[in-house]
Amino acid sequence: QVQLVESGGGLVQAGESLRLSCAASGSIFRINDMRWYRQAPGKQRDLVAMLNNAGSTDYADSVKGRFTISRDNAKNTVYLQMSSLKPEDTAVYLCYATVTRTDGGTRFYWGQGTQVTVSS
Repeated sequence: QVQLVESGGGLVQAGESLRLSCAASGSIFRINDMRWYRQAPGKQRDLVAMLNNAGSTDYADSVKGRFTISRDNAKNTVYLQMSSLKPEDTAVYLCYATVTRTDGGTRFYWGQGTQVTVSS
């Protein structure tokens, strides 16, 4: 199986920065695309950023210019550098990855989420 574990969340003030990490482990042959989603209380889960194997990235309009997604393939880890944080960025941030396992199967996986709280 495959596990995704996020870290790096916390409580910060508006304007500050945080870096989230998501480490994948288990029976991994190849990690395809990796994404960050977020979900605020009472709201739907929204895509924040994505990064595919070709290095292409895409961002939600609300975070463009402030957030940067990157990955370390050697560590099977994806990062989300968040700058100029705003109170409306407060949410649980979840990591998502499409993984091809060593048994040849491919499916997506979710992490458990990490809380980001931005105070005004």
